[in-house]
Amino acid sequence: MSRRPLVAIILAVGMLFAAACGSSGKSSSSSSPTTSGSNGTPTTVSQTLGQGVTNNTIKIGVSLVDFSCIRQFTDSIRENQDQNYNAYINNINQHGGIQGRKIVPVYHTFCPIGNTGALTLCTKFAEDDKVFAVIGNFVDFSGDAQTCLAKTHKVPLITFQLSYAIMNESPPGLILLPGAAPERISKILLQLLDKQGTLKGKKVAILGETTSQKVVKTAVEPGLKAAGVDLGTTAILNITGSDTTAAQAQLDSFIERWKSEGVNAIWVSGTQVASQQFIEKVRGEMPNVLLMTDIQDTLSYGQQEQLSHKKPNPYEGILTAVGPTAHEYDQSANWQYCADIYKQQTGKVAPNAEAVLKTPDGKNLDTYGSINDACQILSMFQQVGDRIGKYLNVPNWQQTVDNFGTIVNRGGGQYASLTKGKYDIDDTFRLSEFDSTIPPNGNWKPLTALQNITG
Repeated sequence: MSRRPLVAIILAVGMLFAAACGSSGKSSSSSSPTTSGSNGTPTTVSQTLGQGVTNNTIKIGVSLVDFSCIRQFTDSIRENQDQNYNAYINNINQHGGIQGRKIVPVYHTFCPIGNTGALTLCTKFAEDDKVFAVIGNFVDFSGDAQTCLAKTHKVPLITFQLSYAIMNESPPGLILLPGAAPERISKILLQLLDKQGTLKGKKVAILGETTSQKVVKTAVEPGLKAAGVDLGTTAILNITGSDTTAAQAQLDSFIERWKSEGVNAIWVSGTQVASQQFIEKVRGEMPNVLLMTDIQDTLSYGQQEQLSHKKPNPYEGILTAVGPTAHEYDQSANWQYCADIYKQQTGKVAPNAEAVLKTPDGKNLDTYGSINDACQILSMFQQVGDRIGKYLNVPNWQQTVDNFGTIVNRGGGQYASLTKGKYDIDDTFRLSEFDSTIPPNGNWKPLTALQNITG
């Protein structure tokens, strides 16, 4: 829930400019096998301390979006992000730290225009600051910056806006997602649709983009074929930077082909093709088509259309697999945990997912999202760090992650797990559709009960 406004902001700004490219670096640690374990029990493979780790401290990098550089482009912002992260870091440190070690945060912000800012942070965190791990919002849709940290520098990363296409470019277990990757959402959505018989008699086309092509080819197409679904032509739009003229022309051509093929359902896979300019065109030409998506952040686009009084809302009825509603999460033990710590550390009441806050100049203030991100990601880091034990280093991190099992997802639903090959933890899902009538600006409407689905 908390990343939905942020990803739309970053995407909208990022599409103003073409992406930049990569970085390089170093690092490794010695190892000596000692003990072994099974699922849920870590194996100590190295009796050393990792970069940024002492007997008393753990230095971690906290990456945050610089909203001052994009304020003019967006209606939603975050403020005082470092203070929100400090609240949860201080709580951990005041209660014994992680295996007796206090967290020492190093904060850096970056401008999410292209990926130069994120790539620069990779070098700062890994080579200059010499942190053990990086957490926070570290966004690069090309995957270059994440790979720079985790593959080139062997720095563990816990962040959002990830796909397995990005995560698999680095050593196993070094990039973790406190949510669900689109590849898994695709599989889960297919399971839920199959149970409901939603695709019976449908001819389904797939709308993707260059950055989601691997998701389409490895998850969406094979899944639909395995389910026996009649497929139309797959469209992969070439979107680079702010000029979408060529991509729009591509889509026009595919729409005409879909009409001739008798396509009556479209699977949307890709954060850019899920945005308004493409969905409006699809709905305008094919008003009765059934839309489905593995991009949960599509919610923010539907809400933006509602705010701009677009009628009919082109996202009306789009289907996805998603977890608790905002109201359900606000009533959950996970949010109560986060809200209680925030109140203890700051003396202020944490605004929940249903709260609407405004800045003096009329911007939407996403304090809830900032709080929930900090609580969720630091809780996850603490759980992994505590399980590792005395020797906090990269080999032990990987081994522990691969053997972790059930984990508490403080920023999400009641079901979550972390195991070898599964590095996105969210397992709480139901079939939902976008309903523009849900106050204040539309939201996901539950169609089934919440379920524990690993995908």
